[in-house]
Amino acid sequence: MAKVPNSVIGVDLGQYALKSVLLQRRGADRFIVSNYASRALAAPVTDAEGLAVELKALFKEMGGSAKVCAVGISSPDAMIRIIEQPQTPPEILREALRLNGMMLLNQECRSFVLDCDLIESSEPAGEEVPNSGVARLKYLVGGVPRAEVVRIAEALDKTGVSVGKLQLAPMCAFNAFEFAHPEIFNNRAFFLVDIGHTSSTVMVGSKRELVLVRSIDCGGRVLMETLMALSGESREAVSMALEQEDELMVENARMALAVLTREIGSSIGFFEGRREEVIDRIFVSGAPAKSKALLKVMSEEARLPCESWNALANCEVMLASDRIAPYHAAVLDLNVACGAAAEMFQVR
Repeated sequence: MAKVPNSVIGVDLGQYALKSVLLQRRGADRFIVSNYASRALAAPVTDAEGLAVELKALFKEMGGSAKVCAVGISSPDAMIRIIEQPQTPPEILREALRLNGMMLLNQECRSFVLDCDLIESSEPAGEEVPNSGVARLKYLVGGVPRAEVVRIAEALDKTGVSVGKLQLAPMCAFNAFEFAHPEIFNNRAFFLVDIGHTSSTVMVGSKRELVLVRSIDCGGRVLMETLMALSGESREAVSMALEQEDELMVENARMALAVLTREIGSSIGFFEGRREEVIDRIFVSGAPAKSKALLKVMSEEARLPCESWNALANCEVMLASDRIAPYHAAVLDLNVACGAAAEMFQVR
């Protein structure tokens, strides 16, 4: 068995921002944030050389070092599904998915790098395969276009950092929630909303099991552009009005968030209608989670408390004094990077 590292760099590889956190492990349950960084991108970087330049700048800003790096990939072309199949070794199912994607996933997958794994469930096995008496089990399937994986691998190689894992960002967020809230993760049903730049991901979990994952075509950019269009104000003016909980801006936000809150409601209804469990609150991450006004609107529309969550809340912070305040301002953006690193520590 490979030795568990004592320090890991977690990277959130987004389309419009790169974020990283350096986590150190000191004992079974003691974790330390010793460095972090965030770097905005004007546009997605489409070549390995350009991405390497941005990653080097990110690591330089972060400072510190670690023997291994874990990366969470946010990509509009990524695929993540939950499917039901008879019990199958993952390596065999992976090849079957690649060759028969249209049949099993309704999507051609020959140009994808795929991975899959059995989902542990507290529920009884699914329906039997007709005429076979064989029960169906749930598998998580994830994939990214091969060309994109090659580009990312080449860029990381140019930085000189050893890469331990490449993961999809939604799964990093799922792992991060376990890292931050193990009691809820292990014993209750929970609902996560990660609002990205161009889209949002909703996930429902229950007692360690990933039950539902969906991508919604509504992200922070669309939200801000809609608020600017409705109010006729600049980005800065919109942000200030939200901070002051201006009544008109709050109503504009209600309209701008309508698609997202409607999809949240339908996802919760889907889950609660099929299982004897109840969602009692919604955990929100992403830049909009920093706004009390937006969380209040989401709570009212979803009829459930919506709250931001910090994946690093249980970690000790050992940063230079001049970096502590900026860290607390940016910490809600580091959930995916934290989840990537936490997986390397085998927290689960």
